[in-house]
Amino acid sequence: MRPRYRWQLRSRWLELGERTLIMGVVNVTPDSFYDGGSFRSPDQAVEHGLRLLDEGADILDIGGESTRPGAPVRGESSFAESLDTPAVSVEEELRRVMPVLEGILRRRPEAIVSIDTYKAAVAETAVSAGAEIVNDVSALQWDQQMASACAHLQCGVVLMHTRGKPEQWRKLPREADLTSLVERELADRVQVALEHGIERQRIVLDPGFGFGKNFEENYPLLAQLAQLHCLGFPLLAGTSRKSFVGRAISKRTGQETPPSGRLYGSLAAMVVSILQGAHIVRVHDVKPSVEAAALADAVLAVRPEG
Repeated sequence: MRPRYRWQLRSRWLELGERTLIMGVVNVTPDSFYDGGSFRSPDQAVEHGLRLLDEGADILDIGGESTRPGAPVRGESSFAESLDTPAVSVEEELRRVMPVLEGILRRRPEAIVSIDTYKAAVAETAVSAGAEIVNDVSALQWDQQMASACAHLQCGVVLMHTRGKPEQWRKLPREADLTSLVERELADRVQVALEHGIERQRIVLDPGFGFGKNFEENYPLLAQLAQLHCLGFPLLAGTSRKSFVGRAISKRTGQETPPSGRLYGSLAAMVVSILQGAHIVRVHDVKPSVEAAALADAVLAVRPEG
């Protein structure tokens, strides 16, 4: 059975485990791997977010910088000095996300909004404006101020596992037992969070499908996702439209499958993650995900006799 938790956000609690929560993606970037540039104006992005809420999203995850494979990233501390290429500045990221965040909350004050960022300054501004959650793909690694900032903000925090930086991912060696590696390294990131004062009940863990994992490594990670329950935290899974989904489809069809052709494979991967105990799923396609998750939840609710 899927463990149950209460997730403490900035101003409210979420019950996790009775049903799967749907986190809808609102990308306001020109270069995201799937929908980059689709919402060129804040008004378009706000309307997209409102549509996702109407389709059943429990959380909206707003992001202003792509972390697709190969993308440069930049923090606000010594990490930036190691980068050879520019990345999105704090100012540019805020210019992208804040009108969208504020516009959504103006129209739907009850909406639960997450800010997808690895920069402390962006997290602080977004949470001060009403975001309930900071979703950090680096699990507090790429900006040395992020852990302290999240502790001070007293918001929900998603710690996602990643290996290296996006520009390094294609060159990383394969891991014989990736799930155990993810387990160990997420445990280390949790320890860092706790040492900086982030409260345990505010933390959700994400194994980071596709983030520093090659195509073939994602399948055992998905099949063994339940192993991560030993860490004692709720789990978030983001498999939507990712390359490993396309690779599996292409093996069957013999044709390359671009992100636009990965909906049904994404739904299948999402259902597997739920049956393996994911509490939250991060998706681009909310309405079909709500329906597929309802069936997976019904299966999870069946208790063996005795």
